[in-house]
Amino acid sequence: MPTGQEEIWRFTPVDRFTPILGEAPTAAELDWHVAGPDAVTTTALEAADLRDLAETPQDRLSVLAVANAQAPARRVVVPAGVELDSPVEITLSGTGPGTAVFQNVVVEIGEASSSTIVVRYRGSAALDENWTFRIGDGAHTTILFVQEWEDDAVHGAQIAFELGRDTTVRTAQASFGGKVLRISQTASYQGPGGDLTQLGVYFVDADQHIEHRLFVDHDAPRTVSHVDFRGCLQGQDAHSVWIGDVLIRPTAEDIETFESNKNLVLTEGCRADAVPNLEIQTGRIRGAGHSASTGRFDADQLFYLQARGIEEAEARRLVVHGFFTDIVRKIGVPELTDELIERIEAELVATLGSAPEQVEA
Repeated sequence: MPTGQEEIWRFTPVDRFTPILGEAPTAAELDWHVAGPDAVTTTALEAADLRDLAETPQDRLSVLAVANAQAPARRVVVPAGVELDSPVEITLSGTGPGTAVFQNVVVEIGEASSSTIVVRYRGSAALDENWTFRIGDGAHTTILFVQEWEDDAVHGAQIAFELGRDTTVRTAQASFGGKVLRISQTASYQGPGGDLTQLGVYFVDADQHIEHRLFVDHDAPRTVSHVDFRGCLQGQDAHSVWIGDVLIRPTAEDIETFESNKNLVLTEGCRADAVPNLEIQTGRIRGAGHSASTGRFDADQLFYLQARGIEEAEARRLVVHGFFTDIVRKIGVPELTDELIERIEAELVATLGSAPEQVEA
């Protein structure tokens, strides 16, 4: 059991994750709804197959997701060679935080396929889970997680991406709801040529804890990774955590990587922790870098807008829209772009008052 003094737990309010940190086997499940092209299948996965296909657990939460889950794991398969003409929508709904839920999911994306997968969380639950995405050679895929939890939800997750040779993968986290969230993402390359983009947007309200941890393991040559996470914080004791780790192994020659995290503090009483880490074990690379920043509104931007007759509240809203809109459009899922911008606008209304009749994105 972590105490909060360990390096991987020192930013996490361990006591608030108590509902999913204990050894308590259960068959409780979330309500699953899968919609999308008929070519995609969802089946049960027995324990022996899960051990062969799933990523190794990395911390106590991911271990307990395996040990405590009494219901069978799930397996989602996108066949090789298909080009899906619409997203696969997986909606997971909780009925309340009273009983902890533990689950494991393996998603296999076939070689030379093209797909978009959207995972949504709704309702309320105390959820601990593992996802493993096994992405075949030459595949193109976009994978988006949208956190739409109620205010009392507790959520811990390990999400692993295994990239095959010459894959193009874009992932995104949109975290808005829940009481406490700790999302750990790992990425590894099963062959050269993989191109990975990981994006994230989050809005942290009073007494809410949202934590994203990323580890990119460049263990193959000619691979690429770009990480860009941006968040806004508002309200007393709003707390965000972003940990970005990149390892470039001796075999990872001719690679390129850059990771970035930006946080915008809207009110007093917030805290944003951001720690980028980069370990380079070979000098034969194209480029590597990292950055993290936390600050209030740019005074020059506000002055510029107000000097042109825009009221302060509206000027602040426009600055936040500009802060988020660029990264939302990078996600590249037109069906969801407007939805995410509307959700950001709803968060801004809570802080800055009623929205104007029309805001240009």
